[in-house]
Amino acid sequence: MINTILGYLGLGLVLSLAGIGSAIGTTTAGNAAEGALRKKPEGSGNYLVLSALPATQGIYGFVAFFMMLSKLKATPESGLLIFGIGACVGLVCLLSAIRQGQVCANGIIGVSQGHDVFTNTLIYAALPELYAILGLVGALMV
Repeated sequence: MINTILGYLGLGLVLSLAGIGSAIGTTTAGNAAEGALRKKPEGSGNYLVLSALPATQGIYGFVAFFMMLSKLKATPESGLLIFGIGACVGLVCLLSAIRQGQVCANGIIGVSQGHDVFTNTLIYAALPELYAILGLVGALMV
């Protein structure tokens, strides 16, 4: 019984932490985009792309949720394992999305100031994303 409760708690953690991180990351970049639109409205396409990047961690959390849900239904005794995976992957996605949103916000500001930093910002923003991907791959391997 306790294993099942822990398993569902792990499922909730992976989904909620990844979603919270994506919400914080996208709004951080979105706030920068709103300010940048006043200064350089023609860059709105670049701002939109950079603002949307942190949303991917929420998708990774969603994928991990469904993957672990089927494992929990198949073997309810794996609840402690699912709790651990859910907490770890959720935390990695949370922090990755927040930091990626900050990188993207800085890139948006740079673009609005007339600097050609869009491509470099995409590259820098991909680095925190890598850790969310590694967390998801690790969860797949268990």
